[in-house]
Amino acid sequence: MTLQGLRSERGQIRLCLTRDPRHFPNCAGDPHAVKRSLPSSHAASLSLDIPPGDYALSVIHDENGNGRLDTFLRVPREGFGFSRNPGIRMGPPRFEETRFHVAEEAVAQSVRIRYIL
Repeated sequence: MTLQGLRSERGQIRLCLTRDPRHFPNCAGDPHAVKRSLPSSHAASLSLDIPPGDYALSVIHDENGNGRLDTFLRVPREGFGFSRNPGIRMGPPRFEETRFHVAEEAVAQSVRIRYIL
């Protein structure tokens, strides 16, 4: 996975990779989700070893390091992105819009981080 468009190296990158649409986009309550946090300064590229299947990835740029995506009137104040870079409307995209398949060979995802405020 590579990230594009980080506006700073402050804070953390937090990612959630799930196979279960019920737990997308934040992986809350998903015991099988892959969650990672890493310093934004080390987030240009990341590799994960995961079994074959269909997945969806969500990423937040937690610039202030408080462990969550900050919002103002429900509008994200920090960066966010999703696998397959779907168009953003009101609220997060559906699992189906971000789903990608992992087979035995390596799969690359380039996630564009977006900032609204």
